[in-house]
Amino acid sequence: MEGNVLIVGMGLIGGSLALCIKEEHPHATIIGYDVNQKELRLAKTLGVIDEMAQTFEHAAEKADLIIISTPVTQTEKIMKILHNTNLKQGVIITDTGSTKGQIMKAARPLSEKGIPFIGGHPMAGSHKSGVSAAKKILFENAFYMFTPSENIEDHEIQSLEKWLGGTRAKFLIVPPKEHDELTGMISHFPHIIAASLVHQAKDSSQEHPYLRRLAAGGFRDITRIASSSPVMWKDITMQNSQVLMDILEKWKIEMEEVIHMVKEKDAEELYRYFYEAKVFRDELPVLAKGAIPAFYDLYIDIPDYPGVISEVTAYLAEEKISLTNIRILETREDVYGVLVISFQTIEDRERAVFCLKEKTAYELFID
Repeated sequence: MEGNVLIVGMGLIGGSLALCIKEEHPHATIIGYDVNQKELRLAKTLGVIDEMAQTFEHAAEKADLIIISTPVTQTEKIMKILHNTNLKQGVIITDTGSTKGQIMKAARPLSEKGIPFIGGHPMAGSHKSGVSAAKKILFENAFYMFTPSENIEDHEIQSLEKWLGGTRAKFLIVPPKEHDELTGMISHFPHIIAASLVHQAKDSSQEHPYLRRLAAGGFRDITRIASSSPVMWKDITMQNSQVLMDILEKWKIEMEEVIHMVKEKDAEELYRYFYEAKVFRDELPVLAKGAIPAFYDLYIDIPDYPGVISEVTAYLAEEKISLTNIRILETREDVYGVLVISFQTIEDRERAVFCLKEKTAYELFID
């Protein structure tokens, strides 16, 4: 496809979409806009975009596709500006926000004006942020949800899917209300719970000074989504507040039931509670991408001797396998420590497993 694509917001998502569109549609011109001029210039320097927008309105007027990849509160403001801008006939507007109810309400003036708006939410991310972290494979096999306005025609959705074909994502069309309920349960709610666990640990650390050291292992892993942007999660929580209130009320009732089981030392009910959770969790897809970005971790039992970590990473470097993170859960004299290496993709992790099994006798684990 040919034409001008305006991407508003040069972060991880906006930059990665730009790379996907450039590869799939080499004759299209990718125009970037961001209030952060430093990120915008970096996007141009890295070749993520072809042009930097001089003004937002001028770039919007010549665009055939506009992708708004900004925090949800900013997206609403941008749509108000677009409503008063002289846009091209046939332009399609979409966003990448993780809440949709309020965004779709904000899009109504555009729809009433005959400008097609298709809400979008690519369910992918990374522990890194900014345009420098953008990559073409970010959305591969991830779900990409669309919430079209009521007046959207099939050919307009098909056109957007064609523009975004380079993402290699799985496109789903859902109503805005259902989208917010789904993401509320499997993405927004877990972030609140992770943050609350960290707050409890923080409070306990005043009384138990060893807590920080002990929390460096599994606790740190299960709460790592709490390290996400507080600005973003403040906005998401406010945007999806009603859904989250309903979920939190149900959670409160469930926790009261757990308190009762613990207080009464009800062994049978406690077993059932943990067993049913295990069964459902074990049935969840292992390889599929979900609402929360997956972390492709490999756990390696390593002996504690000088140079062992360099030895492991050297083997992976020989095979040109990229790492995103590396840490040690435990290292003590005469005791095997656990080295945890994170990878960008599941394919990289599989290659690492094959490499290390071939070159070492270390025991490898994947959760």
